[in-house]
Amino acid sequence: MIESVGVWGIFIAVIVLLFIVLYFIPIGLWFSALVSGVKISLLQLFLMRFRKVPPGVIVRAMIEGEKAGVSLNRNDLEAHYLAGGHVARVVHALVSASKANIELTFKMATAIDLAGRDVFEAVQMSVNPKVINTPPVTAVAKDGIQLIAKARVTVRASIKQLVGGAGEDTVLARVGEGIVSSIGSAHSHKVVLENPDFISRVVLEKGLDAGTAFEILSIDIADIDIGKNIGAGLQMDQAEADKNIAQAKAEERRAMAIALEQEMIAKAQEARAKVIEAEAKVPLAIADAFKNGNLGIMDYMKYKNIMADTAMRDSISGTEKKEAPDK
Repeated sequence: MIESVGVWGIFIAVIVLLFIVLYFIPIGLWFSALVSGVKISLLQLFLMRFRKVPPGVIVRAMIEGEKAGVSLNRNDLEAHYLAGGHVARVVHALVSASKANIELTFKMATAIDLAGRDVFEAVQMSVNPKVINTPPVTAVAKDGIQLIAKARVTVRASIKQLVGGAGEDTVLARVGEGIVSSIGSAHSHKVVLENPDFISRVVLEKGLDAGTAFEILSIDIADIDIGKNIGAGLQMDQAEADKNIAQAKAEERRAMAIALEQEMIAKAQEARAKVIEAEAKVPLAIADAFKNGNLGIMDYMKYKNIMADTAMRDSISGTEKKEAPDK
């Protein structure tokens, strides 16, 4: 019993040891590389474990490159993996570029990958251009009619400008700006509706793909709809504003007229008060004249007769004015 337990223990220990040895020394990978024509030693595969590099990723990449006729260096692949790159994606891109006769070096491919772009997708886009649909772009022609346009932009990836080049959002923004500019320069919206290719020609002449990671092949106007009459709306708003201004000025003039009338009434009342005050001083002046001997009784009686005659004339004149409408 004890001897059988010891045999099983030794057997398990040998299995565990064999598993550890095969993990650190991947003989299967070494043999696959050997039969594929890739020269790599068991020692390097063993040391990759300590460098925190998965041997399977490097060996499969080198086998793919060897079969496709792309020369790859093991140290460069390990360095790119340690830098955080996608080794398999870079090798796929190099093989695709080689088959499509696209000039793409390992250094450029790794730089594109480390820049955060999908280099394999970029190579595919160089072979098979991509169509980007712009969102609805609103613009106004010179006659004040609003147009809503949608465009289809066909782009091809520019391998040399992928590092540091602007992306799809910049291309869409520039195309939208070009559409707004071309529609805005048209004298009438009818011209744009009759010749939609006018927009495409104007936009393409601007060189919108400068500084981007793409090359614009064509810009096709997919749809144009008529929106609001912006010119008429602006004229109505201006007319409403002018009306409000005129009303405000009229109200200001009316208020000034009322204020002037109140001022005149106040002045008239003030003058009337002064007249009444002056009339109140007349008896005092007459008494003072009697006292000082400047006025005699005959003069006073003559003054009274003149006053009575004046009152009579005023009474007759007032009666005639009242009876005039009856006649």
